[in-house]
Amino acid sequence: MTAARPTVPRVLSIAGTDPTGGAGLQADLKSIAAHDGYGMGVVTALVAQNTHGVRSVHVPDAGFLREQLDAVSDDVTIDAVKIGMLGTADVVRTVTAWLREHRPPVVVVDPVMVATSGDRLLDEDATRAVSDLLELAELVTPNRPELDVLATLAGTEPGSSPTATARIVARTWDVLVLAKGGHDDGDTSDDVLVSPEGTARTFPGPRVATTNTHGTGCSLSSAITTLAARDGDWELAIGTAKTWLTAALRGADALHVGTGTGPIDHGAVVRDALPTPSWTDRWWTDVAGVLQETIDCPFLVGLRDGTLDADVFAGYLAQDVHYLRAYERHLSQLASWSSGDAAAFWTASAEGCADEARDLHHRRLAGTHADDPVHPTCAGYLAHLQAAADTGSVGVLAAAVLPCFRVYAWVGTQLGAVPADHPFADWIGAYGDPGFAEASAAATARVEQLATAATPAERGAMTRAFRRSTEWELAFFRMPLLAPARVPA
Repeated sequence: MTAARPTVPRVLSIAGTDPTGGAGLQADLKSIAAHDGYGMGVVTALVAQNTHGVRSVHVPDAGFLREQLDAVSDDVTIDAVKIGMLGTADVVRTVTAWLREHRPPVVVVDPVMVATSGDRLLDEDATRAVSDLLELAELVTPNRPELDVLATLAGTEPGSSPTATARIVARTWDVLVLAKGGHDDGDTSDDVLVSPEGTARTFPGPRVATTNTHGTGCSLSSAITTLAARDGDWELAIGTAKTWLTAALRGADALHVGTGTGPIDHGAVVRDALPTPSWTDRWWTDVAGVLQETIDCPFLVGLRDGTLDADVFAGYLAQDVHYLRAYERHLSQLASWSSGDAAAFWTASAEGCADEARDLHHRRLAGTHADDPVHPTCAGYLAHLQAAADTGSVGVLAAAVLPCFRVYAWVGTQLGAVPADHPFADWIGAYGDPGFAEASAAATARVEQLATAATPAERGAMTRAFRRSTEWELAFFRMPLLAPARVPA
């Protein structure tokens, strides 16, 4: 029995912006999506910032903030709210008033009060206004400096330890407090969840060696918010989110976003969990419509059921001989551009072209159509292959020659086995030959390696070369029964 898919939680982030996408509202939406939530956003402040810091902040009118909030709650059922940067007392009071009227089951406040640099991000009036907001929260996720500010707001000095300070905050506002350990020293970065009753649970984690930690607090709190709304348990949500954050920190350096303190990789876990289709598989899916037209074309239908006129088939073979002569040259070119096993493979493939033309085509033709000129369709296909060769890219040329392997091998599987007395048994057998299927798979593997190593620009050219060759394969099969000639546009 298949387990039912959990309901997708609808999560609202109330936060400032980050145009570089590493923190604030943009980071929240990425975190929510990474945990299978539906993210929504209300903007409290427009922040001009990058990985080097904040340049300026524009705070929209509090009336417009309330309009944003009402626009969401008037229409959408909100399962959870994550509150981040608020900035001014008017903003804090506006959000608090709205929250009293529309409090969803899950409310998380990430009190963006003190930056990692130590700079205060809330003025004194706003800090005092936060007290009323915390009374409506279920979880607060301060960093170490923010935890101390909250203790002061509670009318006392910070405790002897972060856990002791968190107990003060939790007891004062009757709220769960996640005292985050990102600012600590040492090999671990442990977070402690403290309840209003004073119980504490530590969530241990390794300290990841990276300077790309921009938006870590925003991202963790929005992940917890989404998971709590989905799973219904704070401790499970925090543990899962912390594991995700560790992976996101480990992937941060590979993003290469900005030249300062860069963002974490919000998609690391999702990316690793999903199977990545190969480039050549994606190309094959891309040409699925062309393949269907190919197998349905009258030439292959007549070939399969044995009704194809023998003279028409001979005319097709004559053009295929022209094609194979040029194709052999291109395979030999690939061999000369390659080394080791790759060079040996392309060389053997080129020799196979010569063998096929000699043993199968000429025996079938038996002197008929031997002097047929190159058909415009055949000429067009060969011009396309030559253009691929002229790029000087082994990847582009390899992608261009690949459909001759893959399409023919695929056609062999579609035509299936036929009786020995079938008029085209030898030809259909050549399509379906296991050795040819192995060669097709090997060619595909070679091209996959080239596509993986290519730059995006070269990979795009390879994609187009493969697609165009597949279209030419269809035109080639249509060619013998079409007059005047039709070629791809």
